[in-house]
Amino acid sequence: MRVVVPFAATDPKTRLESVLAAPERSTFARAMLADVLRSVVEAGHEPRVVSTAPLDLDDLALPDRVLESVSVTVDDRSLTEAVNARLPSAGGDDAVAVVMSDLALATPDALEALVSQDAGVTIAPGRSGGTNALVVRHPAFRVDYHGASYLDHCEIAREEGLCLETVDSFRLATDIDEPADLVEVLVHGDDTARAPACLRRFGFELDTRSGRVDVVRSEESPTHRSGSK
Repeated sequence: MRVVVPFAATDPKTRLESVLAAPERSTFARAMLADVLRSVVEAGHEPRVVSTAPLDLDDLALPDRVLESVSVTVDDRSLTEAVNARLPSAGGDDAVAVVMSDLALATPDALEALVSQDAGVTIAPGRSGGTNALVVRHPAFRVDYHGASYLDHCEIAREEGLCLETVDSFRLATDIDEPADLVEVLVHGDDTARAPACLRRFGFELDTRSGRVDVVRSEESPTHRSGSK
């Protein structure tokens, strides 16, 4: 199955700017992308990164077995336009999966639960009404990522008379956009994953002193001392 992984290569993750400087956000976004690509390959698929700007895969430090399976295409159109250009067309039989690059908790098992459904459209919604991953098998379906895209996509599928499945997955529902989301990376991230290691290198750690789980950043971290937010 073709697995499209959209990636914003220029100034990513702006909603994390209160806790990460621009170079750190770029590094962290690439760490999450590397984790997603590894999970896609381990699930038995070949990811096709659709990047808004040129992307050097060597910067991701991927294992050779993953690197060999990944391709990159530059497409600076909007997310909706770039994805729609890669969905099944009339007369084609191939299903297409779209997996966002900030699903730092995605695992091969979670992705397999998504792609194993045989509905015309299968959606893994995000926690705030977005569409974090989906599989499209019918050429009549097209995406619209504006606003509450999960609800919009459900309506589009119904209007086209398509069979629709929703996958209830904590790991696919957790996209990393806000500072509070960093908790999930440190709590649930795989020990061998790049994203949690990146945060720890930046000096982030869990803090439970208030009775709830939060993240704090060490004043002693090298990147923090060098002027990062």
